[in-house]
Amino acid sequence: MWVRRLFSRTLAGHKQTCLSQATHYSTRFPLAIASSRMASTLPRLPIFEAIKAHSPKSTAVVHSLSGRSFTYGELVNDVAAAKDRLQRNTNGQSAEGARIAFLVENGYDYVVTLLSILAAHAIAVPLSPTFPAHELRYILDQSGSLMLLSSEKFQDKADDVLKEGMETAPINYKQEKIMLGKTDDGVTLEDPTSDKGGMMLYTSGTTNRPKGVLLPQEVLTAQSLSLLKAWKYSREDVLLHVLPLHHIHGTVNALLTPLFAGSTIEFQFPFNATAVWERLAAPFLPSSDTSKKQITFLTVVPTIYTRLLSTHATLSPELQAASKTALHPSNLRLNISGSAALPTPVKSAWTELSGGNVLLERYGMTEVGMAISCGLSFTDRVDGSVGWPLPSVQARLEDTETGEIIQEGEEVDPANGIERHGEIHLRGPTVFREYWNNPEATAKEFVDDADGQGKWFKTGDVAVRRYVDGTGKSDQDWATGPLYFIQGRKSADIIKTGGEKVSALEIEREMLSLSQVSEVAVVGLPSEAWGQKVAAVVVLSEAGMTAGRGGKPWSALDMRKALKEILANYKIPQEMRVVESIPRNAMGKINKKQLVNQVWGEALETVKGVNGSVTGAVALPTGSV
Repeated sequence: MWVRRLFSRTLAGHKQTCLSQATHYSTRFPLAIASSRMASTLPRLPIFEAIKAHSPKSTAVVHSLSGRSFTYGELVNDVAAAKDRLQRNTNGQSAEGARIAFLVENGYDYVVTLLSILAAHAIAVPLSPTFPAHELRYILDQSGSLMLLSSEKFQDKADDVLKEGMETAPINYKQEKIMLGKTDDGVTLEDPTSDKGGMMLYTSGTTNRPKGVLLPQEVLTAQSLSLLKAWKYSREDVLLHVLPLHHIHGTVNALLTPLFAGSTIEFQFPFNATAVWERLAAPFLPSSDTSKKQITFLTVVPTIYTRLLSTHATLSPELQAASKTALHPSNLRLNISGSAALPTPVKSAWTELSGGNVLLERYGMTEVGMAISCGLSFTDRVDGSVGWPLPSVQARLEDTETGEIIQEGEEVDPANGIERHGEIHLRGPTVFREYWNNPEATAKEFVDDADGQGKWFKTGDVAVRRYVDGTGKSDQDWATGPLYFIQGRKSADIIKTGGEKVSALEIEREMLSLSQVSEVAVVGLPSEAWGQKVAAVVVLSEAGMTAGRGGKPWSALDMRKALKEILANYKIPQEMRVVESIPRNAMGKINKKQLVNQVWGEALETVKGVNGSVTGAVALPTGSV
C-alpha cells in the first residue's frame, strides 16, 4: 500500500516526466486491448505501469557497439513473452517466490530477463559471469534457486556450474536470444497474484561468506522512486551504462530507475576508456553520427573516472575537443560517483576537464540501495560529503563511543570540541527485508526504536555531520540541514590510535593529492604502544618512482615529510609498503583485511617498524578481492 501511495504521489508531483504521463496515458487509453488471440499479460506493478505508459515508439535500450535499439513497445511485449516462457519451464512448479538465478550478458536480453522474473512474481538472483564456478554454486545452493537461467553466451558456464558439487538441483534453462522485439502491443496489465517477487543480491563477502540480501518488489520500487525525485531522471535522458549488473548501483540506479522515467539506457560493457570517450564525443565531432544522441547521464565508480582522466590525453586532438564538449554541464546533465570514496584530485580534475561539471557523490549499499546523496545544485556537492538522506529515507547517527543518538545540533562534543563519530542507522521503505535464510545475521543488524515506527538498520559505516555555509538552499526540500561525511567502515576504516579516532578515508584523500601517489589504501595495524597504528599500502605514480633522495623511489620518510603540513601527526602513517597494484572488486572496493594479510602476513603481531621506517615492495595479483 505504501508503494502504491508513493507511486501515485510521484505521478502527481512530476507532471513533466514520463511517470506523470503514465496517469495521462492510462486514463485516455484502456489497457485491455481486444485481440483475436489470447493477449499476454503483465502484473499491474508500478514498474510495468510506468513502462506500459511510455510511448511505445520511444527508445528504451541501445547496444552501443552494434547500434541495435529496442523501443518501450518492444520491451513490454518481449517481457510478457519471456515471462510466459519462464513459467512453462519450471517443471510444473510455481515461480511465485522462487529464486531464479541467471547468467545473461549486459544489454537488452538482461533487461528482458530481469523484468520477466519480476513479472512472474519470482525473486531474481543476478549472477556475475566473472565469478568462478565454486562461488556461483555457493549462491545457487544458499539461495535454493529453482532455476539457473542462462543466455546462449553463458550456457557452457552454466553447464560447468551445475555438473558437479551442487547440494541442490536447479533447472538448467537455456534462454533463446532475443533478436527482434514484437510491436503489436497486445499486452494487458492485470492485478498481481502475489507479493513474493523481487530481487536478491549477494554482498561482497569481505568479512564473512556472502549473504543474500532480499529486496522485495515494493523495496525496489521505493528505491527507484526516491532516486527519481532526487536526481530527476526524465524521458530525455540517455544513460551510458558501463557497470556490472550484479550490484545495486548497476541494477537500481542505472536500470530500473531510468525505466520508470522512460529514459534511454545505452549499454557499453565491459568498460573500455577509449570506447567511452569515443561514444561521449560522437555527437560533437565535425562529422557527427546523427544516430548517436548525446549522453546526459553518467553514473560510475571512482576508478572509472580515474581511468578516463588518465587516458584523455592519449586521444586525438579532435576527440579531445569533442569529448570536452560532451562533458560540459550544458550537455552531460548529471555525472555521479559512488560505490567507493571519491578522491579530491579526481573530482577537481573532472571539473576542470569538463568546463565546470561537478561530480555528485552519494552513499548506498546492497541492503538499502541509495540512502544519502548530494543535491543537484553544484553548491550542494560539497567536497568529501555524500550529502543528505534521500527522499523517504530516515537516517541517524549512533555515537560510536557512548551509544547515544547524536541529535541535530549535537555534532560536536562540548567537553572537548571534537566532532562526534556515529554509525549510520537507516530506516524506511527502501531498506531490505532480510538476509536470506540467515535470521541470526538479520536480527544482529537491526535495532528497535521506542518510537514504534520500526527498526533501524545498522550499516556498519561511520560518519560525522557538519553544517556547511551556503548549502541546502535549492528547491530540493530533502537537501537541507547538516551534511554527512563518511569516515569509513567501522570494522576497517576507523583506526583507534593512542586514544584518537582516525578516518582511513581522510588520510587516503590527502595522500592521493600528492603527485607521488597513484593509489593508496590506509589500514590499522596492531600496536602494543598505541592500540593500533596507521599504515599505508601505496602504488607509486611515475613521478613517485624517482621522487626519493638520489632519484630513488619515494619512501616512508618522504611520505611523512609531505604529510606533515596537511595532517595531524597522529594521522600520518607510521608504516608504508609499496606495491605494484592494489586489488579491487568490480565496484572499485578494496578488501582491507585481505590486503593486510597479503602485505604483512597473517601474524600481524610480528610486524615491526620504528617511526615509519619500514618500506618494502610487494607484488600483488590483480583482480577481485
